[in-house]
Amino acid sequence: MPTKPQESPTLPMARPEIESGVREVLCDALGVDADDVVPAARIKSDLGAESIDYLDIMFRLEKRFTTPDRPFKIAQGELFPENMLSDPTLVENGKVTDKGMTVLKERMPHVDFSTFEKDRNVANLSETFTVKSLIEFVERKLKA
Repeated sequence: MPTKPQESPTLPMARPEIESGVREVLCDALGVDADDVVPAARIKSDLGAESIDYLDIMFRLEKRFTTPDRPFKIAQGELFPENMLSDPTLVENGKVTDKGMTVLKERMPHVDFSTFEKDRNVANLSETFTVKSLIEFVERKLKA
């Protein structure tokens, strides 16, 4: 009886390959030098991202990490908070509420909110998104 060839399982992408891919995406989307794209670099203040750039970064991540056997899709609000900040139960008087912090942490486990939690001013939320948080987002999503 003929045997069917075994399909080799798709190996998860290694962290250095993910880091390289995220660096490539950020360099292309923001026009920054690769040397500036270090894990601690903040997407907005260190790399100069503006609000429109966040959407571009999402699309480029999807394209970069999609493989022939597995699409890499980012749902709205999964990588960046987007529209949730207009919800009055999550933001009150320009500050993220306790419920808002819970939602942010649940939706974005890849982000370190420890510094942001001390002030919770919505204007400072974008400072929590770093190269490291993007790398960790991609890594978690690829393992899911």
